[in-house]
Amino acid sequence: MRIGELAQRCECDVETVRFYEREGLIDAPAREGNGYRRYADTHLAQLHFIRHCRSLGMGLQEVRTLRRFQADPDSACGEINQMIDGQIRRIHQKVESLRLLEGQLRLLRDSCHVNQKAADCGILHNLTQAARDGACTCHTPGPGNLD
Repeated sequence: MRIGELAQRCECDVETVRFYEREGLIDAPAREGNGYRRYADTHLAQLHFIRHCRSLGMGLQEVRTLRRFQADPDSACGEINQMIDGQIRRIHQKVESLRLLEGQLRLLRDSCHVNQKAADCGILHNLTQAARDGACTCHTPGPGNLD
């Protein structure tokens, strides 16, 4: 199949296929007599694998490592386990960070309960003060803050 068909079957852009090929994440395709690349079902499987890994938040280096293990199926998978454990830790940190952000936004939202003039809006006041002071007062403990 040609690159357009491969991209379409993988629901990605042609540039994505080219990028992964340049990065060495998919095997180099055969060339036709006219110079066009000819992709096989193995390329389709590789591309699906890469895209699935990326959908799980894995970076190119992790995908590269996994592809290396695919090429050497007799190797021990301890490094794969460690890599996934690291990914789980990163995701956990992101979730915690998002929870903190949600709490900060809720505190900010709680600073204005009524529909009033913008000049009297607690949200706008807190955002403006944070920009002026260089520190957000909605989640910094202390007098006059929302905590």
